[in-house]
Amino acid sequence: MSKPYYRDDHVKLLHGDALHIGQTLPTESVDCIVTSPPYYGLRDYGKIGQYGLEETPDEYVATMRTLFSEMRRVLASDGTLWLNIGDGYSSAKSGQVSTAVDGGTLTTVKRRPVSGLPPKNLLGIPWRVAFALQADGWILRNAIVWNKTNAMPESVTSRFRCRHEMIFMFAKSQRHHFDLDAVRMPSTRSKNPIGTNPGDVWDIATQPFKAAHFAVFPQEIARRAIRAGCKPGGTVLDPFSGSGTTGMVARNEGRRYIGIDISSEYLDLSLETRFNLGGAA
Repeated sequence: MSKPYYRDDHVKLLHGDALHIGQTLPTESVDCIVTSPPYYGLRDYGKIGQYGLEETPDEYVATMRTLFSEMRRVLASDGTLWLNIGDGYSSAKSGQVSTAVDGGTLTTVKRRPVSGLPPKNLLGIPWRVAFALQADGWILRNAIVWNKTNAMPESVTSRFRCRHEMIFMFAKSQRHHFDLDAVRMPSTRSKNPIGTNPGDVWDIATQPFKAAHFAVFPQEIARRAIRAGCKPGGTVLDPFSGSGTTGMVARNEGRRYIGIDISSEYLDLSLETRFNLGGAA
């Protein structure tokens, strides 16, 4: 087991590569995984070994498949995985490069890799990953459309602008934990007094996060996934903890949390802004 970057009775943060750290976690030690990995070719976080900068879509899919195969071992037999991945388009430009300093070493890393497809092709990354995990034995239970109610406009005129992302719900086994009552929506048309099934289209606004210049997971997405997919008092894992949104929601919902991130700066940020703990202990 890796030495925690931070630990208390409810939160444990681990610093390092998601796969390497995952390999140290005990088998069937978490009840639910809620995460949003770095998207393919979108952003350079300046960290050696970061995900999302693979040379091709196929390499990115292979990376995700390897990682979540290990996460499947860590997940309880009745556990669920909630996976949010965005898509992108192929580009005519060659891959650009930038430099990152890690441990005092200057290293060249790729940014915006080339897909090999003709320009303007939608890559279909979310479904490529979903099918790869399905082939690995994961049970694909839902393909949820996250409709961004406040989506930013795009300056495109040859296609429709994108307003959604995919959230896949996977189960490790056919008999998995799922608490529908915990996420029912109020409805005057529902025969159930608690409310209606929210369905697989979620109208949720994006949430700005002024403390850092990177995308954050909306709290409502994490809340629905945790309430439905993690038993009360259980443990939620996010292999890409980032700003710690999943962890904050997990703690607020009475669950324990394990967060992994390759960036110690992001772990510190989550301690300061999400958990109000003021840095590593």
